[in-house]
Amino acid sequence: MNERTTLVIIGASGDLTSRLLLPALGQLLLDDPHRRVRLVGAGSSGLDDEHWRTRVHQAFATAGAEAALERVDFGDYVTADATTAEGMRQIVGAAGSGRLVLYFAVPPAVAASACAAIESSDLPDDTVLALEKPFGTDEGSAEHLNAVLHELLPEESVFRVDHFLGRSTVLNVIGVRTANRLFEPVWSASDVESVAIRFDESLGLEGRAGYYDHAGAMVDMIQSHLLQVLAIVAMEPPASLDEADLRDATSAVLRATRVRDGDPVANSHRARYTAGDVDGRTLPSYVDEEGVDPARQTETLAEITFEVQTARWAGVPFTLRSGKALGDAAMEVVLRLRPVRHLPGGFTGEAPGSVLRFSLGPDRLSIGINVNGGDDPFALHRATLDADLGLGTQRAYAEVIASILDHEPALSVRGDAAEQCWRIVEPVRQAWAAGKVPLDEYAVGSSGPSSWRDGASTEKTA
Repeated sequence: MNERTTLVIIGASGDLTSRLLLPALGQLLLDDPHRRVRLVGAGSSGLDDEHWRTRVHQAFATAGAEAALERVDFGDYVTADATTAEGMRQIVGAAGSGRLVLYFAVPPAVAASACAAIESSDLPDDTVLALEKPFGTDEGSAEHLNAVLHELLPEESVFRVDHFLGRSTVLNVIGVRTANRLFEPVWSASDVESVAIRFDESLGLEGRAGYYDHAGAMVDMIQSHLLQVLAIVAMEPPASLDEADLRDATSAVLRATRVRDGDPVANSHRARYTAGDVDGRTLPSYVDEEGVDPARQTETLAEITFEVQTARWAGVPFTLRSGKALGDAAMEVVLRLRPVRHLPGGFTGEAPGSVLRFSLGPDRLSIGINVNGGDDPFALHRATLDADLGLGTQRAYAEVIASILDHEPALSVRGDAAEQCWRIVEPVRQAWAAGKVPLDEYAVGSSGPSSWRDGASTEKTA
């Protein structure tokens, strides 16, 4: 990496910066002693240089990366309004000469306004812009944002950050599939009965009502992270893992993805939590959380079934689910295979299809299969084969920051993919806004509404 690279974090006083970005940067610098970075903080809050450096020190300490501070060259903290042309000139000017990375750790609307305020003539050569999801608020706004960005920089210099794509296990899905003849031949509708991608967490709002109550589970997770995972799972094997091949393959999947049968009412569910206990904590009902407006009808659990209209996946349901304050936390990709076409007579017991499960935390691969033996050699029973995929040495955000600093955009979201994700969920958003899908309830600590019987909620057993 060029030692003159300057990382400017816009929104440096915010929670994202202190909780995720700075600890990840500290870990990255600790793991790579040859890497240096010039760090500049910017924002509208009146931090001074001393308080900014203290924040960086504290954040590095949470990652055990205090020793990495010696590889940080601090620039002055810049107090400026990033949504104005003058403010952006101040921020860019504070970076000095050399390669520049502008990381927008601010709400999406602020980032969009800041990008619109940048004048391309102010940007040094080889500048990189990094933005957090969601990218726009619908397909039209995503298209507009992309047009603004492309006026400033080429697509390969724009990093739309999805830290899920920085998870080593997501990449393990590609490796396990394409490097093993055991899996690649069955990776299609001929053998796969259903696919479920689930991110159920036990955490509640954790102080994020200002953002979450306007987004909800569908926009926060399904529209962004989980559709990107779907694209990784369902893509055609790419020629290579470089930026063009990998992102072409995933974008092709997203263009072919629709709500199943074109029916968002029959193929989506939404719910929000009521008071209860989870992981030794008592949480109030969502509507009683500070900062929540009950009239918004925001969901904290969403489940949508999609289809990928390609020859490989025709007829296979892809169910994406994400929720908060759930008792059975899980981050996983589950492929359920079809049962065997014929079972020899004489066996007893059930022979359901095998299940391939990628757990995204902890990183594990398990395969549920039918076996016989034991006291009765003709009796079938279920067995699970487990493999540890290995703990990644870096946080997901550390891998993201490394790819940005090294200008390797393969695992960022390309502009057309961001637009497609909004297109895919738009029928569901319209159906929910019209009240065509009921807003169910579930108790904190439960597995969701008891009335939900289809989709990802049924994919929990091997």
